[in-house]
Amino acid sequence: MSTNWFGAFTLLKKEVYRFLKVYHQTLFSPVVNIVLFLAVFNLSVGNHIQTIEGVDFAVFMSAGLIMMASIQNSFANSSSSFVMGKVMGHIVDYLIPPLGALELLFAFTLGAIIRGICVGIVAYLTILIFVPLGFHNFFIAFFYLFIGCMLLGLLGVLCGIISESFDHMSAMTSYLITPLTFLSGTFYSTNSLPEFWKNISHFNPFFYMIDGFRFGITGHNDGNLFLGSTYILFINLILGIAILRMFKAGYRIKN
Repeated sequence: MSTNWFGAFTLLKKEVYRFLKVYHQTLFSPVVNIVLFLAVFNLSVGNHIQTIEGVDFAVFMSAGLIMMASIQNSFANSSSSFVMGKVMGHIVDYLIPPLGALELLFAFTLGAIIRGICVGIVAYLTILIFVPLGFHNFFIAFFYLFIGCMLLGLLGVLCGIISESFDHMSAMTSYLITPLTFLSGTFYSTNSLPEFWKNISHFNPFFYMIDGFRFGITGHNDGNLFLGSTYILFINLILGIAILRMFKAGYRIKN
């Protein structure tokens, strides 16, 4: 059976239009949140901590916050599509058209990536008003932004498949996504941690996403960039294969 790319891009367009129609909630609201984070940290400790690992405090924080907002919104986009379909009963609209597992995976994941990147762009331009951000290496920053949003997009699809309600999705966010994000070096350098906790942090894929993106912005990194990108891509591959199998089996979708 040939791949239905026309159908896949049609579903992708629907996913993109879905979050653009409520841009004030999907794009602007996350940016307001991270600007408030930045303001609180800068006002409370900015006068006491001028730099972190030789990087200006506000710049260091900004890079982590931009990535945090991007990946969290990638997860929200793909997971909410599936859960909303189950709760409201229109998930059948994904099953009736001649769309295979690969087309569904492509559309939902790329839709999540696009939302994450859009949030990142809006966040960067907004923070630029207050903080003199630049790019040490734009391509590395974009690469980590892309693969990071891909991982969370895939994780969102997985969450949407296994969740039966918004409560299940909320639990995944509260007990997995938020802790991994906050313990990834978003607000601090892992070099300041005791050796044991530093090593534990390096098992967290969110650490490598934020560390790689921060390197693209500031030129500073705590971990190994090659190892980090390989680790993230490997997880993406495993998630992609698992989701394809679930789609083909109709796990918690067709029943």
